[in-house]
Amino acid sequence: MPQYKLTYFDLRGWAEPARQLLHLSHTPYDDVRIPMADTEKSWENLKEKTPFGQLPVLNVDGFDIPQSAAICRYLARKFGYAGKNPEEEAWADAIVDQYKDFSVAYKTLIFAARAGKPQEDILKIRYEIFNPSRDAYFEILNKILKNNKSGYLVGDGLTWADLVVADNLHSLEKLKALDDDNEDHQKLRKYVEKIYSTPDLEDHIATRMDTEV
Repeated sequence: MPQYKLTYFDLRGWAEPARQLLHLSHTPYDDVRIPMADTEKSWENLKEKTPFGQLPVLNVDGFDIPQSAAICRYLARKFGYAGKNPEEEAWADAIVDQYKDFSVAYKTLIFAARAGKPQEDILKIRYEIFNPSRDAYFEILNKILKNNKSGYLVGDGLTWADLVVADNLHSLEKLKALDDDNEDHQKLRKYVEKIYSTPDLEDHIATRMDTEV
């Protein structure tokens, strides 16, 4: 069996869907996490050794794979979560690309808060940049789920697109970006519950370090 090592910071973040794919496939791996309290020193020592100067990186028997989407796509194909045919694979890829488009606005808000920007600036970003992007993203997700009666985003089974989107929605819940009185937001909450109740995933969700992002 290949030896897997996944390196990332001590967060859910960009590495969490890959962790979930490894867990779903019952694949042992070395989960290397750089402590956030020691990020600057530990990361600077490691950065130049990574392919693109970024994390996560998946190492498979000494072969490095960078970039979160490439890592997840590789694992999904290997373990049967990429889609059941080329068309489903393309749709899973497209949905993750759509999430990445939304993540530009999401990261703008997160980084503004982390940088300690004035509350007035953060609210401006939230209402003028983040909320419109969130609403368009949610509309697309709800349309896909309405048209696909299985309750999954692609086909009739779990794909890596579900893992990426559900984890992002979980982060948005922590950001209080889902409204209790919005029916479409409630539908997305129920979708996350469905994904996270997957039998081979449920124990990982219950025991993982559930960070803000």
